Amino acid sequence: MIILDARRIKAYECLEELGKIAGKEEEYLEELWGEFLMNDDLMGAFMYYLDHHTFNDTVQCEGYGLTDLYFYNMRLVELRQDIGKNYADCNKEGLALDTFLLMARMLRDPGKYVRLLEGGTGNDLMS
Repeated sequence: MIILDARRIKAYECLEELGKIAGKEEEYLEELWGEFLMNDDLMGAFMYYLDHHTFNDTVQCEGYGLTDLYFYNMRLVELRQDIGKNYADCNKEGLALDTFLLMARMLRDPGKYVRLLEGGTGNDLMS
């Protein structure tokens, strides 16, 4: 017997649509979807985001929630624009997806990402 979770199918379809709007590569979306599949809490937070267009901050890492990471990402985009660079990720959808991927990476290696968040410009956060 095969049991399908309709919410996950809908979440995947929404991820693809948001990725298209944000100009994200297929590889990026596959990585993010894989992270959602490996972490039920992160998947739940993404589903909440899809329903409410805001973060619920149920997923935390070292005191940082999704909202914290979103505003950190937003600040980085603003800094890049101030120095005359134009980045494709300067839209809400792109920032939201980056936030989920950053949280997934942070959950796997908290020390690395806390050091980057707290000490420096954070240019290496998404690498």
